[in-house]
Amino acid sequence: MKNRGDVMAKYQKISPKALGLSLGIVWAVGIFLLGILPVLFGDWGKTMVLEFSSLYIGYGPSFGGAIIGAIWGFVDGLLLGLIVAWLYNKLLK
Repeated sequence: MKNRGDVMAKYQKISPKALGLSLGIVWAVGIFLLGILPVLFGDWGKTMVLEFSSLYIGYGPSFGGAIIGAIWGFVDGLLLGLIVAWLYNKLLK
């Protein structure tokens, strides 16, 4: 029978793959929605989109720009999730 410490250690770890994919999807959706807001509602959010466009090449206040931004956002969120989970699991030991 496993002792309590072994069981607890199993549940304290974070899956890098799961956290990376989760953050990637959430950030991609957020960046996409932010990119199409100026298209749908005039200039609402356009300044924020232009600020992010300095970070994400090809991102802009248009449908095509929002798609490009979503791809960048997914990669950005994925890498952040992988790094955070990996670091958390290393510090847990």
